[in-house]
Amino acid sequence: MASNNIQIRLARRADASSLAGFNCAMALETEAKVLDPEVIGAGVRRLLARPTSGFYVVAKRKSELVGALLITNEWSDWRNGDFWWVQSVYVVPEQRGRGIYRQLYRHVQRLAARRRSVVGFRLYVDHDNARARRVYRSLGMKETRYVVFEQLKPGIRFFTPA
Repeated sequence: MASNNIQIRLARRADASSLAGFNCAMALETEAKVLDPEVIGAGVRRLLARPTSGFYVVAKRKSELVGALLITNEWSDWRNGDFWWVQSVYVVPEQRGRGIYRQLYRHVQRLAARRRSVVGFRLYVDHDNARARRVYRSLGMKETRYVVFEQLKPGIRFFTPA
């Protein structure tokens, strides 16, 4: 799909370096974390090689990737279907405010419309990221009452504080 000189497509293995770079930039910007390049690079390449784990959707202007998001699955036994989790959202700073995320998300919605197993979309966002929250609401998403908890296995290291 192309709109405003932006092409939206599924990521390819050749996009791995750019996707890893987007993840590093996002982590630094949003969480003040410097991701381990070896870990994130391997993680991106592994996902691209295993489409059953998820997929990236990218936005391209001319020959340059300018945005991306990751979709992973969560099975819902209550709904007998999959939620697609929107993760690793990134648009390069100079392209923000031009509707690129909206185009990425609409593409994901069209993909999901062709798959009966997909029952909806979820994402998490930093509570203080008011701009992103407004965008998500404008696309029909609603805040839920859920809070995200996390526990990593001992010894898992993937970043250093900035």
